[in-house]
Amino acid sequence: MKTISFIIVGLSLLFLCNIGFCKGNNDKKATLKPVTEGEKSLTVMSAPELNDLTSNWAAQYGKLNPTIKINVVNATEKASANSLSFVSEGYPDYNNNGENWKMVIGRDVIVPVINAKNPMLKKIFSQGISTLTFSQFFADPQKQNWASLIKGGLNSPIKYYLLDNETFIGNVKKFAKVNSTSFGGIKLATAAEVISAIQKDVYAIGFCKLTDLKESGSGELVNDLKLLPIDKNGNGRIDNFENIYGSMESFTRGVWIGKYPNSLCGSIYVSSPSKPTDKTALDFLAWVMADGRQYLSVNGYSELASSKIEANLTTLGYTTINAPQSNTPETSHIWLIGLVVLVIAGMIVPIMMRATKVKKPHHAHNEIQLSYGLNENTVVAPKGLYFDKTHTWAFMEKNGTVKVGIDDFLQHITGTITRLKMKEAGDKVRKGEKIMTIIHDGKQLNLYAPISGIIKEQNPSLITDSWLVNTSPYADGWVYLIEPKNWTREIQFMFMGEKYIEWLRNEFSRLKDFVADSMRINTVAYSHVILQDGGEISDNVLAELGPEVWEDFQTRFIDTSK
Repeated sequence: MKTISFIIVGLSLLFLCNIGFCKGNNDKKATLKPVTEGEKSLTVMSAPELNDLTSNWAAQYGKLNPTIKINVVNATEKASANSLSFVSEGYPDYNNNGENWKMVIGRDVIVPVINAKNPMLKKIFSQGISTLTFSQFFADPQKQNWASLIKGGLNSPIKYYLLDNETFIGNVKKFAKVNSTSFGGIKLATAAEVISAIQKDVYAIGFCKLTDLKESGSGELVNDLKLLPIDKNGNGRIDNFENIYGSMESFTRGVWIGKYPNSLCGSIYVSSPSKPTDKTALDFLAWVMADGRQYLSVNGYSELASSKIEANLTTLGYTTINAPQSNTPETSHIWLIGLVVLVIAGMIVPIMMRATKVKKPHHAHNEIQLSYGLNENTVVAPKGLYFDKTHTWAFMEKNGTVKVGIDDFLQHITGTITRLKMKEAGDKVRKGEKIMTIIHDGKQLNLYAPISGIIKEQNPSLITDSWLVNTSPYADGWVYLIEPKNWTREIQFMFMGEKYIEWLRNEFSRLKDFVADSMRINTVAYSHVILQDGGEISDNVLAELGPEVWEDFQTRFIDTSK
């Protein structure tokens, strides 16, 4: 393997030589053409709340392209045909009577915040507040206290504050599913007033835009405030995959990959009376979509998914290859290309090393090289249990009854189980027939009996706490006690110990194939939740996907194992 490593590194260096030193000046013209020639100026309009972001873009672009002068002004004046205006959702349209050309360039987020000195802070961050609870909170003044919002909360009344803006309040109502034309709360004119009110009241809740809450310099929340966690799956606790509230960085990342309610996410736009045709304006806007997107999170906004960025650039007449770049020497790109090549080499070598140890079965999609964060090493597989091919397990107790449950692999795939449909005590079951249905936010999978017999008992804890299947699948999260009928014969078709681990490797290969197909079919809609950064498969990969994907997983993955 050392020889292979040296060969790959050597080839990488040779590749760098060919790129950086052997092609001459003609390649410079191909990759680094000037953005514009001569002195150019561009006036860019900005809504007041986007002024910091727009000014940041203008300053950074000006540094990279000193022949371009960008002037940022308030978006309240009449725009010329090719001018650009950066505005947020619901901002008044001062130009062209609402018929402007618009393009979404980022996401603006509404967040509930609380006082950092709230005496119930630990409980709040452990449980979160669901959309349903918020809905009841807004609709019923009798429930506007902390005892109604969280278990073990104090019976302290809650004042809640909102920005006095029709679009803003409309988004909050949409999130909470409140249809009433009258909406309570204390409405204040500015975000600064909302923030000040929360800082003075340890029991209060406020709704603000995320950008209004960032501390200048650090980029974190202003003093004495905390983001209020939202229990997105409504199971009464903040699960690991929902825990995005520790810092502004983790939160904005969580918003981007879909871990925050969409109803609280607005859009920011670039607007123009008509689609821009001026080369200077188009170059600047394409840079904003490509290299300039890094300044979104710095200013408290969330980036678009890569597929949306690609679509925007295509609309502007650019691709990621020919999008405008800074006028820097070509050598500044050589080291970056070299780094990419060496990283690829670093990925290939471990894959080749693993290939020498384990002979992988051939699959139709084995050309897709993905590094999985979820693998057989992630899954808990206790020895002494029998595992069925439909991802259930069985264990015989001392009294001869058999405990049956769901394996750790499947709960990693589905995410938190929000409900189970179970058979009743006394029901007869046969191996291979449907024995339960697991449900995650309305999406469901049917699972099949690993053994035949009579159900003696269902786990009563799962009726109210179905999430125990996720946190303790082999102990507190067991599903049935069954009096077996053909135990000795049926366990011959099940796996135990190392045989289960070996079989599990093949299951991850099948999962890889399924994910690859799902990405091909639903790349735009689902790529951000199927894969993590670096191309790793996400834990709880099915959790954020639509019911059509769950149905496909049922027929192509679960049912084929019966």
